[in-house]
Amino acid sequence: MTSAEEKYPADYTPRVHRAEVLAVTRVGAAMVRVTLGGPDMTDYPTTGVGDEWIRVFFPDAPADPVRLPELEGRGWTYADGIEPSEMRAYTVRAWRPGEIDVDFVVHGNGVATTWATTVDPGGEVGITPPVDAYTRPDTATRQILLCDEPGLPAALRIAEEAPAGMPSVLVCEVRADGYEVAPTRDDVECLWLHGSGNGVAESRLPGVLVGMEITEKDAVWAATETRTSRELRKILRRDKGLARGAATTMGYWIHDSEQWRAAYDALGPDFADKVCAVFDSDRDEDEMIAVVDELYESNGL
Repeated sequence: MTSAEEKYPADYTPRVHRAEVLAVTRVGAAMVRVTLGGPDMTDYPTTGVGDEWIRVFFPDAPADPVRLPELEGRGWTYADGIEPSEMRAYTVRAWRPGEIDVDFVVHGNGVATTWATTVDPGGEVGITPPVDAYTRPDTATRQILLCDEPGLPAALRIAEEAPAGMPSVLVCEVRADGYEVAPTRDDVECLWLHGSGNGVAESRLPGVLVGMEITEKDAVWAATETRTSRELRKILRRDKGLARGAATTMGYWIHDSEQWRAAYDALGPDFADKVCAVFDSDRDEDEMIAVVDELYESNGL
């Protein structure tokens, strides 16, 4: 598998970029697009893959400067005495030389929602270089994209940037009628599941997937709530018999995350060590995920 670093220009040195807000645009009932650019973005790279994602470091207030960490291995570190900035992960909706678009799903009053809905041009954040997850098999002739609102920006980009002549089927859960954001291509078949998932109701995606006809020529990508993604993986492997590499499934967020974290912590350090041991093993990625899924599910997570 090609790493993100191997997709960057040879003369690029990965770092946390200071990104300036160029524009803020409402693109849906619950979606705000923030365009980021500025002097430190002139060499900002792309993997060229539609679901590439970044870590975004936020300032304490929208008009404040952001405190940037230094990259260190797979993580980052702050200098002694520097208070870490709040961080969240987001996908890159669009990349252009020197600037990117990031679409924020707005709900409640969280760090990212508050920033995206109140920041003015000139505000800033820190962003890491992008990392991608989706690998579309060379034999694929159609894409099936399953998501909820947080996964929609990546699903739209994947569909819009597909090779000419490759159709996509987009199945997306939205909290209510009017929360759809349509793709710009006309060869994307859209199924909107209103009042489904997104923390407002039980997900209907597993039931829809069970009823779909999927062939060996289909590439499947799914990004949704973590436990829903786990169920989708089981259906794709067990019921659809999809070969490894033909499906990319990810948990983008956790419903009731505070309760989930408390339940995880209550299992103690031995359980955390078991999870870490799986990811530190020489198993392939699909097997790692399957083993961790079983650990989580058998322990009520």
